[in-house]
Amino acid sequence: MSRIADSSMYAHLWGTDELRDHFSEAGRLDAWLDILVALADAQAKNGLIPHAAAAQIATHAHTDRLDLDYIAAETRATSHSTLGLIRGLEQVLPPDVSQYVYYGATVQDITDTWAALTMKRMGAVAWRDLRAIEKDLLDMAVRHRSTVMAGRTHGQIGSPITAGFKIATWADEIRRHLHRLREGQTRWLVGQLAGSVGTLAFFGDHGLAVRADYCSLLGLFDPVVSWTTTRDRVVEFSLLMAMIATTLARIGDEIYELQRPEIGEFGEAGSTAAVGSITMPHKRNPEGSEHLVTLGRLIRSHAQTILDGSVQSHERDGRGWKVEWVAFPEICLLTGASLRITRDLVGSLDVDPHAMRRNLDQTRGYWASEAVLATLATSLGKHRAQDALFSALRDGWSAGRDLKETILSQPALAEHLTLEAIEELLDTPPVHAAAEMVDLAVARATTERQDESDEWP
Repeated sequence: MSRIADSSMYAHLWGTDELRDHFSEAGRLDAWLDILVALADAQAKNGLIPHAAAAQIATHAHTDRLDLDYIAAETRATSHSTLGLIRGLEQVLPPDVSQYVYYGATVQDITDTWAALTMKRMGAVAWRDLRAIEKDLLDMAVRHRSTVMAGRTHGQIGSPITAGFKIATWADEIRRHLHRLREGQTRWLVGQLAGSVGTLAFFGDHGLAVRADYCSLLGLFDPVVSWTTTRDRVVEFSLLMAMIATTLARIGDEIYELQRPEIGEFGEAGSTAAVGSITMPHKRNPEGSEHLVTLGRLIRSHAQTILDGSVQSHERDGRGWKVEWVAFPEICLLTGASLRITRDLVGSLDVDPHAMRRNLDQTRGYWASEAVLATLATSLGKHRAQDALFSALRDGWSAGRDLKETILSQPALAEHLTLEAIEELLDTPPVHAAAEMVDLAVARATTERQDESDEWP
């Protein structure tokens, strides 16, 4: 084992079984062979190779018929990315057919088309999992539409929000990723059949027709123009995966911070078998939310590598293109893990309204300072009221007084704010707009969900 992601003990943290099958050697070869079968079918349809040859290629192009050890040895011996595969196919094909396998194609035709098929597979996983995550978040946002909690800025308690409002921001961000997935499929799911320098010269006058049929057989769009050194498709998709993982990391980071024992407002539903610490048995570590942040960092790093590699020269440039061979599978595997962990996390997330209220109350009512400022601004003017409140509340907090006592002890403030007015502000946290925004976000997402497919693309 050379990668921790391949470890039987740790693989679940760095990928999912369904994606790992796709990126395994057998999974990749199966996809490459499907591509070669489609190529032969398209060529036969356009009279470039015999139909019988295409049929034989379809019959024999399966990994269980190939000597994978021989293919690996020939790949190493020839220092060519796919010549070993070609020779392995020649071993199992009739002599009069073997000349037609991989007919006029290049390594990049196969690997770029595989990348498009991979984007199709990964996009479907992301679409499915994001919609499931969104559904759980929307349900939670509705349940906690009016659950008052502290809003925090710069890590400090500020004015109140609602838990539903916070959760709705997560759901709304995920909805935008679903928009991006839906809108980008015609850009990303594009086959590659370019030939040596992108001109399809090997296929003569049949080049464009062969490419169109080849793409159609694989369920991909025709590129119109060859894209051998034009890597924006893979870059854009990789950056979207990084954006998705970053959103999930943001959710994870919020849960990580808010489940600290001294805060306790959110909490992961822990497994009874999970052990937080082997030296401090009382601990319950935030394994899921913590790992989302780790995964997000790794995915962004790999996406940056692909972006850097997209500056390529002329009509083919292995220096940048082969960067994708390492970074792109990692992005997909890690994003798959991030999606799975988030589904588990939000599907069983604990929300504690009592802790939320307790944390607000610990501020001695100072959470209402914005509402007090807004009230005083009508009589004192905003800036004058700000100066007066800042000084009074600073001194009051130091003296251990609550907000009500502090204001009433200052004649210049009490003159404009009665006891009854202060108590009303404390009894009615100003979260009406936050709750209404939950309603708007949920309504919009619900309408869109009703009109969109469960599957992508």
